[in-house]
Amino acid sequence: MNHHNMMVNDINAMLDQAEPPVTADCCIYKVPFVIRRLNDDAYTPKVISIGPFHHRHHHHHPRLQNMERHKLIYLKAFLQRTDSTLHTFINYIESIIPIFNRSYSETLDFTNQELVKLILIDSGFIIELFWRSYYDDWSQEDDFLLKPWLASNIRLDLLLVENQLPFFVVEKIFNISFSSKTNIPSFLELTFDYFAYYNKSKLDFSDNSYISIRHFTDLIRIFHLQHPLERRPRRIDEPMTHLHSVTELLEAGVRFKVNTESECLLDLRFSGRVLEIPQLKVEDWTEILFRNMVALEQCHYPYESYVTDYVAVLDFLINTGRDVDILVKKGILVNWLGDSDSVANLFNSLWKNVTHSNFSSHYSVLCEDLNGFCSDPLRKLKATLRRDYCSSPWQTAASVAGILLLILSLIQTVFSVLQVVHH
Repeated sequence: MNHHNMMVNDINAMLDQAEPPVTADCCIYKVPFVIRRLNDDAYTPKVISIGPFHHRHHHHHPRLQNMERHKLIYLKAFLQRTDSTLHTFINYIESIIPIFNRSYSETLDFTNQELVKLILIDSGFIIELFWRSYYDDWSQEDDFLLKPWLASNIRLDLLLVENQLPFFVVEKIFNISFSSKTNIPSFLELTFDYFAYYNKSKLDFSDNSYISIRHFTDLIRIFHLQHPLERRPRRIDEPMTHLHSVTELLEAGVRFKVNTESECLLDLRFSGRVLEIPQLKVEDWTEILFRNMVALEQCHYPYESYVTDYVAVLDFLINTGRDVDILVKKGILVNWLGDSDSVANLFNSLWKNVTHSNFSSHYSVLCEDLNGFCSDPLRKLKATLRRDYCSSPWQTAASVAGILLLILSLIQTVFSVLQVVHH
C-alpha cells in the first residue's frame, strides 16, 4: 500500500508540472524543425545573442562571445545615462519573470538570478544602441561596432524570431530609465528609427491605433502589412491551389507593371490584362527577412499569414531564371544577388515545408482572374501562335513572309483555276 501511495504522490507531482507549454502570453518561438532544417543559418544569430534561446551558445561561439563584452560596455553607458538605479531595474525585472517565462515557447533552463542579469544586460545594450543611433551620438569606443559589416549583422540578428526579448520589457526599462526627463522620444520612436530601412510602407510610429508589437520580428512583419487594420483582406479557409508562372502569363498576353501607387509590398493587382506588382529589392538579407516573418506567422499568426500568402504567390510566379529576368526587365525585381537562378531558388525555397491552410481573399480572386485569363481558348491560341511563330523578330519576319507566300500561292492558284474555266 505504501508503494502505491508513493506512486500516486509521484504521478500527482508529475501532473502538477503538466502545464500547457504555450499560453496566450507566448510570442517568441523556436522555429519548427521542418522549416529550420532548410536553412539553419537564416534563424541563427551571426554576431549577437539576444534573449534566452541562444544565450548558452555564446560560450561556444567566438563571435557571439566577443559581443558580450560590448554589451557590458553599453550597459555601463546606459546606467550612467539613466536617472534610475540598479535596484529599481532589478525589482522590476524580478516582478515580471513569470510573464517573461510565458513569453517563450519552450521552458527556459535558467535560474531567476540568471534571467535578471540576461534581461538587464540585453535590454541595456538595445536601449543604448538605439539611443546612439537615433542621436548619431557615437564615441571612440563604437569604432568596432560601426564597421559596416558588423552594424548590418547586428541589425539583422535583432530581427531573428528566436533572438528576441518581449518588447514590453525593454520599453518598460526605457520608461523607468527616463521617467523624470522631458522632450525625449519614446522607445517606439527609437525602434522605428533604428529599423527605418525596413519600413517600406512608411508606417508612422505615432499612429498607435494599429501598432501593438510583441518584439522586433513582429514589427518588421507589421512594416510589410497593409494599414490600417481594416484594409487588410479577409481570410478564406482554402489554401492556394495554382498560379501560372511569369513566363506562362506573359505568353498568354498578361502585361507586367510596377505598382507605384501603393506603399505596401503585398499589394498585387490585376486589371484588364495588366498585373501590377510593387517593386522588391532582392538583397543578401532578403531570405533571412522573409524566412523569419514566415516562421513567425507559422507559429503566432496561422490565421493572419499575409506575408506567407505573398511568398506563396511569388513562389508560383517565379520558377526559373527567365521568370526573374522578365520581372527585372519590368522593374518589379531589383536583383542585387546578381545571378537570376539564385533569385529563383530563393523564392522556390521560402514556401517549402510551410503549412498554409487559409489564404487572402484578395489573392484568391487575383489567382482566379489570372488563371481564367490564361484558360480563355482564344487567348490560348494567340499565346501558342506568339510562342511558336513570333518569339523573336527574325521568327516573326519569317512567319509573316511564310504567310505572304501562302497568300500569294493561293491567289496564283485561284487565277489559274479562273483561266482554265474561261478557256
